[in-house]
Amino acid sequence: MRVTEAGRRYLEDAQQVLAQLVEAEAAATGSYLTPRGLLQVTAPVLFGEYFVTPQIVDYLEQYPDVQVRAELIDRPVNLQEEGIDVAVRIGHVPQDCQHLTVPVGEVRQVVCASPAWLAEHNEPTHPQELEALPTVVAEGGNLSGHWWFEEEGKRIEVTPSPRLRISAIHAALTAVEAGAGLTRLLSYQVAASEAEGRVRRVLTRFEPVAIPINIWVTAGRGRAASVRTFVDFLAERLRADPALAYRS
Repeated sequence: MRVTEAGRRYLEDAQQVLAQLVEAEAAATGSYLTPRGLLQVTAPVLFGEYFVTPQIVDYLEQYPDVQVRAELIDRPVNLQEEGIDVAVRIGHVPQDCQHLTVPVGEVRQVVCASPAWLAEHNEPTHPQELEALPTVVAEGGNLSGHWWFEEEGKRIEVTPSPRLRISAIHAALTAVEAGAGLTRLLSYQVAASEAEGRVRRVLTRFEPVAIPINIWVTAGRGRAASVRTFVDFLAERLRADPALAYRS
């Protein structure tokens, strides 16, 4: 259904009124001064499991008057319409974004395989070789279908012919660890496996530009003490994680 210009303006006005009501309630309850009440957070599923949930647990230990509802979901979320206070998002911030954003790190698109598989089949030296090699694709993710690389400032497109398509990122990584071939995932998704030697990155010099990670603070929510303290807490922890560190 197409939204008219008048309808769009009405929606924006309604969202602004809702934000003002939230602020008025926070002022009345004193939650601008002391962290308390319900804090609603969203993040991508795997990123939320690996990096956000442990920090929520630690935050709740420090602030016993706060309750958190965490929605880990990979679909786009309208922060104001769904009542979200804080979101963690992977991707570039749109120029017309009306929310406060706090940069906390970056991830990269990486290709990896198990050390045993690489020892048996030899490590690829150029992305085009991937079209003739066994690959595993996690369907439904942003990295299925065409795989993009960069070489001397030029973009290279590769279309793998996967021997295994699988619906979950965890399962794709498990298959690769077991020797099913090569896969392409985001660096944070393979960080633990890489650190423990279960997979190894290849074609690193062809990796495309890193993707930023930002904490989004929904417009109208930033003054609440629970939001301020949680954003500061989470930003400090994420920036200290080597799996998300900026690379030169």
